[in-house]
Amino acid sequence: MSNPKYADRLPDELPADPMHWADAWIKEATASEIQRNPNSMTLVTVDADANPSARVVLCKEFIPDPGYLVFYTNYNSRKVKDLEQCAKVAAVFHWDALGRQIRIEGLAVRSPEAESDAYFTTRDWGSQLGAWGSDQSEVLASREDLIVQLRERAARLGLSLSDDLLSLRGTEQPTIERPPHWGGIRFWASAIELWIEGKDRIHDRGAWKRELIRASEHTFNVTPWVGTRLQP
Repeated sequence: MSNPKYADRLPDELPADPMHWADAWIKEATASEIQRNPNSMTLVTVDADANPSARVVLCKEFIPDPGYLVFYTNYNSRKVKDLEQCAKVAAVFHWDALGRQIRIEGLAVRSPEAESDAYFTTRDWGSQLGAWGSDQSEVLASREDLIVQLRERAARLGLSLSDDLLSLRGTEQPTIERPPHWGGIRFWASAIELWIEGKDRIHDRGAWKRELIRASEHTFNVTPWVGTRLQP
């Protein structure tokens, strides 16, 4: 079987587990620095009235087995409010320079708190403070109001910001706890499509589906993938 990282087409016998191919593609795009934020994906949610909404988020973990990815966000954001109404979600990774695309559909649940805590500690202090300082998706009167809000919330955490907001007054690196309204979302895949660009639009497409059976607050049991080819 061909190496998924460098394959210019899908093998004649489709992979039994496409998530490992997807993982290899993401790792190749990252290692080759093919674009800024090669782990970016367009995430689509729908609200209670079936109104769709799309935005770009960063995939911070891709776990091919048992098959989910993780992104982090404000739990009060529109995307999470949508997910609380409808857990169905879809995403697209696209690397034009590589001629590859991954489409994923599935169900979203919150990550375990320990997982969110661990990731939060890896963020720089500015990003940590930003998680406290912004009420994501809420109406804002002006940027100046946001700056005032950020300074006030920094002060509540015992932090004093420089005039340009780019540094802290003081020499000690602060310890900032993860806010309860911020954390990870696990996106469990129930369907995935791998797309490889072909000459004269004769693209290579493989699609797989499986069932997700809820096992716990954060996990699902899964059935084997069933794959098929699609016309371009």
